[in-house]
Order: sequence, then structure tokens, then C-alpha cells
Amino acid sequence: MHLDWVELREFRNHRHTRLEAIPDGMVAVVGPNGEGKTNLLEAVYFLYALASPRSASNAGLVRTGAEAAYVRGQVRTQGGNPLVEIEIPRRGASRVQVNRSAVRRKRDLRREVRAVLFGPFDLPVVIGEPAKRRGFLDDAVVALWPMREPELTAYDRVLRQRNRLLKEWGGAGAPPELAAWDEELVKAGSAVIRARADAVSRLAPPAAREFEHTAGYPLVCTYLPNLWSDADLEGAFLDRLAERRSDELVRRTSLVGPHRDDVELAVRELGARAFGSHGETWAAALCLRLGLATAVQDEIGEPPLLLVDDPFSALDPDRREQLGARLAAREGQVLLSTADAADVPSAAAAVWDVRGGTVSPREAA
Repeated sequence: MHLDWVELREFRNHRHTRLEAIPDGMVAVVGPNGEGKTNLLEAVYFLYALASPRSASNAGLVRTGAEAAYVRGQVRTQGGNPLVEIEIPRRGASRVQVNRSAVRRKRDLRREVRAVLFGPFDLPVVIGEPAKRRGFLDDAVVALWPMREPELTAYDRVLRQRNRLLKEWGGAGAPPELAAWDEELVKAGSAVIRARADAVSRLAPPAAREFEHTAGYPLVCTYLPNLWSDADLEGAFLDRLAERRSDELVRRTSLVGPHRDDVELAVRELGARAFGSHGETWAAALCLRLGLATAVQDEIGEPPLLLVDDPFSALDPDRREQLGARLAAREGQVLLSTADAADVPSAAAAVWDVRGGTVSPREAA
């Protein structure tokens, strides 16, 4: 999967940036902090994912004084060369076209083009609350199998409605409608559990290998579902709901299901969240994304675009060098940002200097 060119208008601090003939291999994006390196990678990721991990709304993506931002680019894949064009208004939903035709569902674009993004916002996946790790799992499911995204949204919808019923019920015993919502919760929740388990089984082995190359010892990534059964997951789900029925009625919320899942991350037999050094936790977060990129490549038969924002900042010099060499040797395109030109791997195919939202390509050393 190859990004041939990309154009940004009014995207954060990029008034107008157009980059042509983007090479294969690694492209290093270099410049002081606050000049627009991360914004550039974010815009490229938006071109693929139609979402930003840094902003919940479009308003933050639009340059001050403008009413809308625009991102355009041509992608080369095994299945074709889609032209993707996105208008991002300050208010309201983004408008997306692929080959000049409107796209109404995000998964229709995600099925055609794939990208994986790492940035400092990933650190809470390792050291934060379980919700951050559940979010990573759901990101992984969508990256691997975009058409399974409705399974995730269906569960969220059923969970909200079931919780509303429990919260508003004031009668004796259980609400009469609860049995029907139990069936919906079990159906949707079992699909989410299986999807997450599949995703972890795909990404955990390559993530462990990447971490071992960087740190010298493996990262263990284990899915901890709230409930599980190899034989009859739906039956186990229903049984657990029956066991927790009285607690749910007292607490007026759903206590069973994948909204209570977690992921265990461990290095050297110690939990990464509690015992990992800052460098280890940073490397663990990065290697989870690298493992996901490898899993996506295995799934679709070509590497996704890999976007790596500021990967070296928490690593010692030896690990920086090892990581840089590993990233430069990956198949496909890698866009890597760094504030220090000394960290640019010698094998980089191109270097882009960024100052004040202006990008100036130059030949790599």
C-alpha cells in the first residue's frame, strides 16, 4: 500500500502543503516540536481512517480562521489506485469522496486503504486504565477487519439501552424487558469477544518479536476477557448474567460483558503497567502498533502505511539505533517524525523538514 502524493489545506497549522512522488521505504519528518510534524502525520492518517486519535471533534483540526480543512491523496494498492478527498468542516460531519464518488460509511474506505499510527497518545494503552486497552483492541479489530466494525457499534448500542433500562427501573424484581435485552447483549457481546480474541492472537506474536529486537526480551500480551468459554460462549454469558442479576439490579448497570475486558502486558514476568520503566512502557506501546501493522500485512497481503510519531524520545541511544534500523527495514512506506535530525536512520529514503506548517523535502543523507 503506497501513498503517491498528499495535499493538506487549512489542516491545523498547515495552510497549504502538497507532497509529490512520495518514495517507498522510510520518509523522516524532521523539525522542532510545535512546527507541524505530528499534524502532518495526523492528516495522512485521517486520509485513511477518517478519524483522529488526538481530537474528538473536527473543530480542532481546522486552522484558526478557516471554516474547513481539506486532505487529498492518491493511494496505490493491490486492488487499484483510489483518489481519496476529504472536506473536514469545523462543524458537522466530514464529506468523503473516493474517485469522485461519495463515501457514506467509513468502513467502505477502510476496506480499501489501511494505515497504522503510533504516537505519544498510545502510552496510556500500557499504563492507563482498562478502557484504553479496550480501545486499542477495538482499533485493532477495525484495522484488521473493517467490515466487523458494526459488531463493535452494535454492542455499544445494546449496552447503553440495557443500562438505561436498569437505571430507570423502579419496580420490584427485574424489569420484564430485561430478558430480551439479555439475549441482545449476549449476541452482540459474544461477537465482540471473539473479534478481540482473534485480533490479539494475530498481533501479539509480532509485537513480542518487535519488543525483543528493541529491548532484548519479549513482551507478553494476553487478552483477559470478562468471560470466556471455548465450548459455549453464549451459554457462559447467559449463566454469568444470571449469577450477577441481583448485583446489577442494585447497582443499576451492566456488570457482565466485554465492556469489562482487559489486556495483560508483561515484560520479564512483571506487569508492564506496574513495573515497567518509562522506556519499557514506551517501547511496549510502540511495539503493539508495530505488531498490529504486521498483522494487517499478513491479513491483506500488503503492508499498510505505517506512521510513527516521535518514537525515539523515551529510548536510550542504543535502542534508538536498533529501532531506527528496524523501522527502515520494514516493507512498504514508513513516515517517521523526530525532533532530532541525528536520529534519522541512514537508510531513510527521504527527509522532510517542517517549519511553521511548511514542509520542505530534501534528499536523505
